[in-house]
Amino acid sequence: MNKRIFFSGIQPSGSLHIGNYIGAIRQWVDIQNDDKFLINLISKQSPKPELEIRNLQRELIFCVVDLHAITVYQDPKILREKILEVAAIYLACGIDPKKSRIFIQSENPDHSYLSWILDTVIPYGWMGRMTQFKSKSEQQKGATSVGLFNYPALMAADILLYDTDFIPVGEDQIQHIELARDTAIRFNRIYNTKLFKLPESLVDQEAARIMSLQNPLAKMSKSVQDPLGTINLLDSSEDVKRKIKRAVTDSGNEIVYRQDKPALSNLLVIYSRLSGKPIKELEKQYQGVSYVRFKEDLADVVDNVLKPIREKYAQIRQNYDYLNQVLNEGRDFALSRSQPKVAQVRQVMGLGR
Repeated sequence: MNKRIFFSGIQPSGSLHIGNYIGAIRQWVDIQNDDKFLINLISKQSPKPELEIRNLQRELIFCVVDLHAITVYQDPKILREKILEVAAIYLACGIDPKKSRIFIQSENPDHSYLSWILDTVIPYGWMGRMTQFKSKSEQQKGATSVGLFNYPALMAADILLYDTDFIPVGEDQIQHIELARDTAIRFNRIYNTKLFKLPESLVDQEAARIMSLQNPLAKMSKSVQDPLGTINLLDSSEDVKRKIKRAVTDSGNEIVYRQDKPALSNLLVIYSRLSGKPIKELEKQYQGVSYVRFKEDLADVVDNVLKPIREKYAQIRQNYDYLNQVLNEGRDFALSRSQPKVAQVRQVMGLGR
């Protein structure tokens, strides 16, 4: 059977927003449910011939990466709530526990164990070159933790524990996947083994980068205090309409996707990705139409996508037994896969008796 393993996750910090949905979660759902989407996605990026990905069987593992979240301080009460919130949002957006596994990273100690093992293999210089560490450490101005520096090693452990073939990620995470791959190569060479599979990033070029509604030159972010610039997945209909109504626009009155119109271009991308209409079609549809009318229609499109997510999320959170069962089953599955891998690592390295 030609099975491929997919692994990805999101931190339970801040609130998940439409950028997370368009750029990640919706792609996960498509990988889970749509054979044509998956084969097309892999064919564009993988050097493997199409013959190898026909009749593709897949195993999907989606993690709530709470250990990554604590590289900066998290209020314990809020963190516990956010962990459950993210897991419930996965389900509300369409991740099916009958087809995919969902678990909480910190409930599997093999992640932190393997992270330490990889720390002993990864050269210091590799970590120092990581662009996200550089940018985030500059923002933190002296408060940078060792955990933030070692973040890529933990991410490599997340991936390598499960013999992952593909990691659906945004372009900003490609460097981390490359480090995980380089780490696997280095470990295998040092210990003369083929223990770790070499993972590949899987980037959906159609999953656009969504920018802030208030600053179209900055990425929409759940870690930035930008309440009017971010549409959260659990925002009410009123909040969605209010935020889109107050979204910044560009000079002039044309509704077009163009480099000198970053605000309108961002709104068109959101409209296109959530409605399924090509941007060129939207430009024709809104030729001569006011910004006000365009925003009203966009608000309806966004809310039509978010409303069923909000409703299903509320149902899931009211049924704690169901959510708990999904996470317990996901944890047990993760342990059943990671424990043998850790045992193999210990054997290869000569650890223990």
